[in-house]
Amino acid sequence: MTSLVVLTAAGAVSAETLESALARAYGNNPQLNAQRAGVRVADEDVAQAKSGYRPRINATADVGRNWTEAESPASRFSRNTTSRSALTPRGFGVEINQPIFDGFQTSNRVRAAESNVLGSRETLNNTEQTVLLDAATAYMDVLQDTAVLDLQRNNVEVIDEQLRQTRDRFNVGEVTRTDVAQAEARLAAAQSDASQAEATLRASIAQYRQIVGVEPSQLAPGRPLDRLTPRSLDAAVKIALSEHPAIKARQHAVDVAELQVKIQQGALAPQLGVAGSVDQRYDRQTEGDASLSASVVARLTVPIYEGGQAYAATRQAKETVAQRRLEADATRDQVRAAVMSSWGSLEAARAQIQAAQAQIDAAETALSGVREEARVGQRTTLDVLNAQQELLDARVNLIRAQRARVVASYNLVSAMGRLNSRALGLKVNHYSPKIHYDQVKDLWIGTSTPDGR
Repeated sequence: MTSLVVLTAAGAVSAETLESALARAYGNNPQLNAQRAGVRVADEDVAQAKSGYRPRINATADVGRNWTEAESPASRFSRNTTSRSALTPRGFGVEINQPIFDGFQTSNRVRAAESNVLGSRETLNNTEQTVLLDAATAYMDVLQDTAVLDLQRNNVEVIDEQLRQTRDRFNVGEVTRTDVAQAEARLAAAQSDASQAEATLRASIAQYRQIVGVEPSQLAPGRPLDRLTPRSLDAAVKIALSEHPAIKARQHAVDVAELQVKIQQGALAPQLGVAGSVDQRYDRQTEGDASLSASVVARLTVPIYEGGQAYAATRQAKETVAQRRLEADATRDQVRAAVMSSWGSLEAARAQIQAAQAQIDAAETALSGVREEARVGQRTTLDVLNAQQELLDARVNLIRAQRARVVASYNLVSAMGRLNSRALGLKVNHYSPKIHYDQVKDLWIGTSTPDGR
């Protein structure tokens, strides 16, 4: 039996496939859900920016109490007189302020908020890639570590049987005490390796539970994403530079920074607005009087000098544009390097599988020959133990190479920017950030979120 069979045997009675694990992670992963919430937060920036087009309406009301005491001086024909009065001045009113022109600050804020939303969506796409890649890696780690643990436990059983046979041969004088000691030492080492493999599997299961959200159970064999892998490295790099969400997010960040320059420059432009008010007053001068007043005022404000703050903010915004462009260039270089690294890892994994399979064939032949030679006294117990260890190592190498190939293919697709639920064909309710955006972008009032909170 080869290691390939060992690796896939865990999925013989399959209750979980790699695709179903990815679907669980897509729906349950808290990191991904938190990023979706972040996109919804960014959606509200558009509604806030659009408020600059709309009027500000305030209602006021007041009430007070005034006491007045006036004394008139005496005249030739009268004495001093004192008059007292008490009024309760009160009133209410409504004030409306409607901006007309603000140097295009509001329109640029809206455009910046919209670009920021697009950038947050690309960040969400990149987070989705990261989570799906982590889930695929965790899945293959559990599958690999389970197979390795099975091999190590089987190795303990084989060596234990070898030790029993060696002791029997020692009792009849066919081998020496040294042969028995060598078998005992190798059994202790095998038991230690099995304990380490079990600890490694526990850690992989914990990682799987963290990312996917459930405990792994009867995992089916994973398959590499050959259908999404291009035929050449140049094609992979070209796809990545044009489609990777991290690059697109940086490009939107550049757009936002450029619009921030225009917003800051708008503060230096004239500001035009209209204010209207209606006031109803009572007891202003005499008890029982009433008055109603209304006004409409157009106000033009031309900034002349505000201490240099607007100029400094504009220069700062321009430097931010340069920073964002450099960050975009750095991200392109990172993506290109990731594609080339993933491509190399995939090619290496394919070669390792072929080499490991050849190694297994040779090790199996060698072990069979050593065992036959040992029966006729031409080989020692140590020779048999070494041959068994070489076969075990070859099988473990094949398992790890198979895991490396699957993970490398997912890494490559992720580096290209195409590792998402739709490309993988996952059976999930695909999250659409546009739904929430359309629900809130034009709202004038309301404090409840679209989901009722």
